[in-house]
Amino acid sequence: MSSSDHSTSAPDHEHDDHEILLTGGFVNAVVRVGDTVRRTTGAWTLSVHALLRHLERAGFPESPRVLGIDDHGREILTYLPGESMPWTAWPPVLRGDDGVAQLGRLLRRYHEAVSDFSPPPGAEWRNPLAGPGEIIRHGDFSPFNTTWVDGCVVGLIDWDFARPGRRVDDLAYLAWQLVPLQSEGRREQYGLDARLDLRSRLRVLCDAYGGDFPPMAVVRAAIEVIDAERRDTEELAARGLHPWNRFAADGALQAFAREAQWIRETQDWWSGDES
Repeated sequence: MSSSDHSTSAPDHEHDDHEILLTGGFVNAVVRVGDTVRRTTGAWTLSVHALLRHLERAGFPESPRVLGIDDHGREILTYLPGESMPWTAWPPVLRGDDGVAQLGRLLRRYHEAVSDFSPPPGAEWRNPLAGPGEIIRHGDFSPFNTTWVDGCVVGLIDWDFARPGRRVDDLAYLAWQLVPLQSEGRREQYGLDARLDLRSRLRVLCDAYGGDFPPMAVVRAAIEVIDAERRDTEELAARGLHPWNRFAADGALQAFAREAQWIRETQDWWSGDES
């Protein structure tokens, strides 16, 4: 990290409050200190901070604000209010159309806010395989990286995997996790009713985003996104890079392959062709 990464000072309260470990993630050690969040940094931090500062100027309220770097070399971000979504037994808002539509609209507003963002020269991203793209994707836009207050989404967190890509890739990633474009076992885990019309749920998401991408385009993009996640994980794990080596050790390669194949085998069903 260059010295310029430390040029922004913050109103440092780190000696005034105890650190509280924030649980639920799998990649970084994240702690809360007062009304701030402290996270480990890396070569990607400068680019992510430029992105977050752009979003602040663009008036996108759901992203955290960058406050600087603390004495331990950790980034300081504002703590976003609300509750994060659990990995099992989703609350009613996510089991119904309202939560799906809220996330579709949030993603569209993010893409509009980021549309004129120019990354800094020589920008680095956490995934070193990231190539050019039409926008900077959030890269991990899922229910689990949002915060909610009284049934309304108010925050979008965990920006470490931001990277160039296509808008439809963010939407497909969200559909994969939210609809979900996954087998019955995952739906049961989330607490979704077995009778739930998932095709209707996918249409709600696509419509809330603005109708730019029809459902089948999103389904096809989801296959591409999952295949890319598998390829990147395999290559980066072979290089010994964290967190991809951990993902691979935990069975991510096999899981990605299974999930992409499941979507391939059910494409006719998602299109409404059950013949």
